[in-house]
Amino acid sequence: MTSKLSLYQIVTQQFIHAADLMPLDPDVRKILAKPMNEVTVAFPVKLDSGHIEVFTGYRVQHSNVLGPFKGGLRYHPDVDIDEVRALATWMTWKTAVADIPMGGAKGGIQIDPGKYSTNELEHITRRFTYALGNNIGPDYDIPAPDVNTNAQIMAWMLDTYVSTIPPAERQRSYHVVTGKPIELGGSLGREKATGQGVVYVIELWARDHGVDLSKTSYIVQGFGNVGSWTARLMKPHGAKLLAAEDHTGSIANPDGIDADDLAAYVAKTRGVAGYPHAQKVDHETFLSTKADLFIPAALQGQITAETAPLLNVRAVFEGANGPTDLDGDRILAERGIELLPDILCNAGGVIVSYFEWLQNKRSEAWELEEVDGKLHKRMINAYARVRETARVYGNVHWRTAAYIVALQRLERVYKERGIFP
Repeated sequence: MTSKLSLYQIVTQQFIHAADLMPLDPDVRKILAKPMNEVTVAFPVKLDSGHIEVFTGYRVQHSNVLGPFKGGLRYHPDVDIDEVRALATWMTWKTAVADIPMGGAKGGIQIDPGKYSTNELEHITRRFTYALGNNIGPDYDIPAPDVNTNAQIMAWMLDTYVSTIPPAERQRSYHVVTGKPIELGGSLGREKATGQGVVYVIELWARDHGVDLSKTSYIVQGFGNVGSWTARLMKPHGAKLLAAEDHTGSIANPDGIDADDLAAYVAKTRGVAGYPHAQKVDHETFLSTKADLFIPAALQGQITAETAPLLNVRAVFEGANGPTDLDGDRILAERGIELLPDILCNAGGVIVSYFEWLQNKRSEAWELEEVDGKLHKRMINAYARVRETARVYGNVHWRTAAYIVALQRLERVYKERGIFP
């Protein structure tokens, strides 16, 4: 049983397994085994009541050998340095698999955003941005939305950051964050990008396995940005959504759930619970739902020694970061359930964040068709690299293959650049 390992310990074990199998250069292994920088800030904010509360925020920068640090910011009560360290490391692997010139970082605040007003969240975000100071920058470390953060949070971060730099530099620094509102330089297609990437991977997998998506069924865990967009983008394929689950509960309908209608309901109620066109079910029943595909798009650590045996699906596509622990990986493999890993499946978000960054640097605005077309091409290439690597290494687990793809790219760059001095 490995389920008691911390998230970062799980990432480390996955890294060691792939590095041993390659094998990875020992010197490069030493470098990648630890983040480059870890920033912890404690900052006071005056709440609407007039009382002061001190918040703890983090920014971990794992590697920038491929390019500027890149990674989201999450607002969640469970955020801690171990989680952020793990997520930053995954971002390094993800950008390498996606073959974009960016490194890995992650950050967040230990907070339950539902307990604070919009005005308080703005003050918290601005104060956090100010506390980070020069630890972020448009060509150094570029935050983006993640769990419980959105375009509005990014707009507040942008405004705060540019207010702290000389006026002549402000218009040239809008790429300090991505995932911004369109009016502030955000990219078309960014909101749906992660879900779009998941669906592109599902399409590629279906083609390889001779699967007709119009005859498939699936279940989704998490119906926020990633889960809802994945479901909505699966709808044109004719695939049937049988069950959905989020922090408010689980619902199911054997006749199918309309993804667009459920997304509209969740936008109003902030959860799937009470959706009138499906039945309430418990967590175990949701996981046991017989379907072709399972898309975990909530938080990490959902597929474990306890839950993996319950799944009744053919394949798992990880929309979330780290939804499967080591026991879950092992059990799914033993049961013959194919798993397409997070650092491949959900790379669409960081790819389109890179596109937004490029557009800002070039003072350009791409049409949606161009964004989607470029994203599709990169997802096809990433999928092909991982598939071929899995074959070369004896049909290894796709997660291991994806790690090897990432580590091989990083290894080449380190060997070509050398180590200073």
